[in-house]
Amino acid sequence: MSAYHSIVVGTDGSTTALRAVQRAAQVARDAQARLVIVSAYTPASREDVDVAEEALGDESFLVRGSTPAEENLRVAAAAAKELGVEEIFTQAVDGAPVDVLRKAVLDHRADLLVVGNRGLNTLTGRVLGSVPSAAARTAGADVLIVHTTS
Repeated sequence: MSAYHSIVVGTDGSTTALRAVQRAAQVARDAQARLVIVSAYTPASREDVDVAEEALGDESFLVRGSTPAEENLRVAAAAAKELGVEEIFTQAVDGAPVDVLRKAVLDHRADLLVVGNRGLNTLTGRVLGSVPSAAARTAGADVLIVHTTS
């Protein structure tokens, strides 16, 4: 019997987040667990969308609503599938990253949360708290912090 049944990992589309997704995928594959990949986003203001639409023209859909988060999820899910994960769920959720991760852990009854270490060693992270440290304190599940930075 596997130690983990449901694993949550977050992505913001960065290279470091993809490293955390890949590690979560390896654990999910080995444990034959469900992998839930979440991406938190905040909708752009109307002014920001107008500026982006003017600059992007026909590709302006890329900055509307959850489209950027959905693209991040598509890339992350493809990477997880390539690593052999059979059961993958994705969610783009409007909200702050730590809140979105904590809610995903609860909603999916996850027993493992995987996050990258980006932000743990920054001055801002030490003073204000970072997503990895806040997630580790509040997850309500085991937390794997993946070394994703050089």
